[in-house]
Amino acid sequence: MEVILLERIEKLGNMGDVVSVKPGFGRNFLLPQEKALRATKANLARFEAEREYLEQRNAENRDKAAADGEKLNGTKVILIRKAGDTGNLYGSVSARDIAESLEEKGVKRNMIVLENPIKTLGLHGVKVKLHPEVLVDVEVNVARSEDEAERQAKGEDVIAMALAEEKADTEEANRERAENAVSMFEGDAPDEFVAPDADEAPTEDAAEAPAAE
Repeated sequence: MEVILLERIEKLGNMGDVVSVKPGFGRNFLLPQEKALRATKANLARFEAEREYLEQRNAENRDKAAADGEKLNGTKVILIRKAGDTGNLYGSVSARDIAESLEEKGVKRNMIVLENPIKTLGLHGVKVKLHPEVLVDVEVNVARSEDEAERQAKGEDVIAMALAEEKADTEEANRERAENAVSMFEGDAPDEFVAPDADEAPTEDAAEAPAAE
């Protein structure tokens, strides 16, 4: 279906453009959200008659979004999640989760730009679209505890450090086992057997033994 865009839509076009979209996208999103009109002769005429007003309204919305963006830009949020030793989450962090953590700042789920859910611990940069022309950055700190989140915020790679410590502990344990094995071998080894010299004089018992008849 063809629609007239009432605002800039990423990857589609700018205000006033007539573009072709999938029927479902048009009926379920663009039209009910008042982001577009069906591209009929009547609507084209209506848009041209209201263009100045629509452009002014868009500029006002953009300016308001920009002002809100200055307060939101750089915001840091902490989300506590369960994860394995390698940092992979038992589940994921979705756009809804991030929006809920920013709800008091007026952020809604459809403003979060997140192509794929977050599935690992660490610091993740996420964009928030406050207006088609206004994008701001927030930092999502996904950690297993508040302490871990604080360490990550200071720049620590807690997963790499944990794996390094685990590796060091394993190497130390292996070294101790090897040293213990060597000590046990040296302590329990039998005395070295020395064969008697052929020229050595027979013992007293051997000298008294009767000769065979």
